Amino acid sequence: MSAHTYEESKGIALKTIKILGIVTVVEVLIALGGKGYLIPGWEPYESRIGGLPIGAAIMYFAMICLSIYKAILVIFEFMHMKYEVKGLMRSVLLPTALLIWAIIAFFMEGNYWKTSRADVNKRDMEQVDTKLKPLGDVKPAAPVGDHH
Repeated sequence: MSAHTYEESKGIALKTIKILGIVTVVEVLIALGGKGYLIPGWEPYESRIGGLPIGAAIMYFAMICLSIYKAILVIFEFMHMKYEVKGLMRSVLLPTALLIWAIIAFFMEGNYWKTSRADVNKRDMEQVDTKLKPLGDVKPAAPVGDHH
């Protein structure tokens, strides 16, 4: 643990709170601007390159990066992780990273099953002609082998 005085700790906390506030305002401005609420007629969220929603991807990427930055700032300052030994820091942050990876993997797996289930439902709704149709002049096959 670091040996900060009360005034130093208060100054660090106030600086961190200001940074968190500024980043939050930037996130809100990105969201409102991207959806076209700040400048009427300007909707970068809807922009596409070759059918890919590039505007939405850029907006989401910026929001995710800023949210991760805020989470790291809170963990390192308010949870005092910055002042811990490296071994303890790794033992806390590595499982957190693995948990985030697992959540992403579960969402991807769930999306796969959702789309697969939609395909199955679509096939279930198809009408199949179940009437037997004659094949024409097909004769039964002669028995094979010796049947005495």
